[in-house]
Amino acid sequence: MPKNKGKGGKNKKRGKNEADDEKRELVYKEDGQEYAQVIRMLGNGRCEAMCIDGAKRLCHIRGKMHKKVWIAAGDIILVGLREYQDDKADVILKYMADEARRLQQYEELPESIRVNESVMDPGDDDGGIDDYVDFEDEDIDRI
Repeated sequence: MPKNKGKGGKNKKRGKNEADDEKRELVYKEDGQEYAQVIRMLGNGRCEAMCIDGAKRLCHIRGKMHKKVWIAAGDIILVGLREYQDDKADVILKYMADEARRLQQYEELPESIRVNESVMDPGDDDGGIDDYVDFEDEDIDRI
C-alpha cells in the first residue's frame, strides 16, 4: 500500500469554514445590482427571489458560491441584474443575519422585510393559518 502523503481529503475540505468567525466588510448594492429575499430553492443551482424593486426573479447561484455558501428560503441576497433578461438574475453574495439587520438599520432594506425568518410559500393551501392552539390556564390544569 502506498504511504499516505496528504494532509486529508474531501472530509478535511468539508470541515474547513474559515469565514465563519471573522467579520467581513458590509457590501452595498451598486448599479445593476439589487437586494432580494429568497422565496424558495429550485435545485440545480437556482432559486426564486423577490427583489426589493417588487419583481420576482429566477436567480442563478454562481459557481464560486455553489456548494460552498448554503442559501435557504428567507435569506437576504445581493443579485446582479441582467440587461437582456429582466426576469433572471445572478446571485452575487449572501448576507449573514447580522449583516442583513445592519442593512435594515442603514435603511438599505425596507422595514417590511423579515430578516432571519423563513418566507411563507405562496403555494400553501392553509392560507397562512397557524398550526398551534392556545390553551387557557384552566385547560392545562385539567390535562
